Amino acid sequence: MNAWQWQTWDDLPYLTCSLLEPWQHGFFTQHFSPRLPDRIAIALQSDAKVYRVKQVHGNTVLTPTEIDRAIPDYHDRDLLHPLADGILSEESGQSVWVCTADCTPVLIGDAQTGQVAAIHAGWRGTAGRIVPAAIAKFIDSGTSLENLRVAMGPAIAGEVYQVSVEVAAEVGASIIPQDKADSPESILEFLRQLPDSPVLEDPEPGKIRLDVRRVNGIQLEQLGLQAEQIAIAPYCTYQEPDFFFSYRRDRLKNVQWSGIVSNYIS
Repeated sequence: MNAWQWQTWDDLPYLTCSLLEPWQHGFFTQHFSPRLPDRIAIALQSDAKVYRVKQVHGNTVLTPTEIDRAIPDYHDRDLLHPLADGILSEESGQSVWVCTADCTPVLIGDAQTGQVAAIHAGWRGTAGRIVPAAIAKFIDSGTSLENLRVAMGPAIAGEVYQVSVEVAAEVGASIIPQDKADSPESILEFLRQLPDSPVLEDPEPGKIRLDVRRVNGIQLEQLGLQAEQIAIAPYCTYQEPDFFFSYRRDRLKNVQWSGIVSNYIS
């Protein structure tokens, strides 16, 4: 059983997961706002080099080298960071970060190499299979699947995440056989039959409740990861306003940050 622990830094609370114990990491709460990773990273490792991107709800995963090679327009603050939704480390001492406010923050570590990744997986990124894209980059760099550890942090829970049938079908299409995906209705019917289904019924016509973290978990299982390699935080951003920002709840563009530091890469 993968345990989640509350930690404090500067008297402020954040979460860690026992599955990621080999790495300095944290799923930070709204209490750290408005601090950015450059400052929050001190809580993990003061001398780590911090990397983040401008998130766009896509499925691009960059390395620090690719981030450093990007030529930003320093006259436009929106372009200070390249467009992507995930970062995969390349050497020891790199601190990689993503921000979320209902979407799923995913931190991944390779127990053999110490390589890490931070992924922002909202429904669009999940539909685009961003976590499998990150895993593919791990594999390209020499990772073996059995060495990966994946922790999904606080996000909006499926029981309260109402979406359209079309959105649920678009996300669901990422985990079902293509011959079962000929219509939104057929996709949802297939999803309903899955163990621990990622969809729940909604009383409003044309709507359904969607568990995005469960879809990401299924994607990982389909790649060959075992259940003991995956941890999902038992915290919902929407239902716990004392700890987490939620865009769906408050309609404000506030975010919390999650980060992890690479260590013993050879």
